[in-house]
Amino acid sequence: MTEPDLANSADMFARLAIELHDAPGVEETVDAVVQFALQALNCTYAGVALYTRGSQAEIAAVTDPVVADVYALQLSTESGPLVTALRDRTTVLIRDTGTDDRWPEWADKVAALGVRSVLDVPLATGDASRPTVGVLGLYSPSPDAFTADDEAVAHILAQHASVALASARHEETMAQAVDARKLVGQAMGILMERFDVDGDRAFAILKRYSQDTNTKLRDVAQQLIDTRKLPH
Repeated sequence: MTEPDLANSADMFARLAIELHDAPGVEETVDAVVQFALQALNCTYAGVALYTRGSQAEIAAVTDPVVADVYALQLSTESGPLVTALRDRTTVLIRDTGTDDRWPEWADKVAALGVRSVLDVPLATGDASRPTVGVLGLYSPSPDAFTADDEAVAHILAQHASVALASARHEETMAQAVDARKLVGQAMGILMERFDVDGDRAFAILKRYSQDTNTKLRDVAQQLIDTRKLPH
């Protein structure tokens, strides 16, 4: 990579860092990542798949419906470069789906979709003991489209994306926790007034209904606030 190219890349990543920092949530963060990939890399399509809390991978963002098809073919069979990148925290490069023989059935279908080059880069934090956050997928209709420079830039992009996604998820979790505490507090107030009990007793009532009905405490509280009745 030449000196002007390095300067341009540094400028692009500086702008990306600001954009990711300003993104209000996970959805906006992954959208920013895939759009940046189209600008900075020699790819025609890009996408992000993320692990959910249930350790299931889901499609989080795509720049074209063809990427959703490429992902779906792998998620349904739990086989392919995306699955390998997720599971092993390793980058997978397919120079030509027309000749690569690692996942022949998948490769044939993807080649038929017009995708010849694939670069899947794991999104992971520095702690190797933590599971992969997800995968950034880059695609081109041309064989052997990705150079060593593309791969290097993709890794830097993945690092930025991993940190931003971890931060966005943490903020969303914190916001949900604050919201849940507010709901439980309101529900406790209703019970304290209706049954003339103290806070400890009101919380115990909510907790018992949560356990008896196998319903999240937050949802029990929400139902009580909405209907003034506890679930049966």
